[in-house]
Amino acid sequence: QVQLVESGGGLVQPGGSLRLSCAASGSISRINNMAWYRQAPGKQRELVASITSGGIINYVDSVKGRFTISRDNAKNTVYLQMYSLEPEDTAVYFCNAGIVRILLTKVVENQYWGQGTQVTVSS
Repeated sequence: QVQLVESGGGLVQPGGSLRLSCAASGSISRINNMAWYRQAPGKQRELVASITSGGIINYVDSVKGRFTISRDNAKNTVYLQMYSLEPEDTAVYFCNAGIVRILLTKVVENQYWGQGTQVTVSS
């Protein structure tokens, strides 16, 4: 079994900062891509930022210059540092990871999701 557990969400005023964490645990051989998605009420889930195992990073245009994604491979953890938060950033944030496991003689990669953490930006 593999679990992704997020933390760090909450209520913050416009212009404020938050740091999200997502830790993977379980029977993990390797973690490939890790990413943060978000879903606002009535909207589709969107990719916010992603980071490969080699450190290649991508951001959606709306968060460039304000959000920073990073990962600690020793801790199987991905972070999302968010600065200059805006009301439009309000959403449930989900982490996603491509996790490789060894099952008997098979090497299997599956996509896993965290349970989501609420970020609310409001005065």
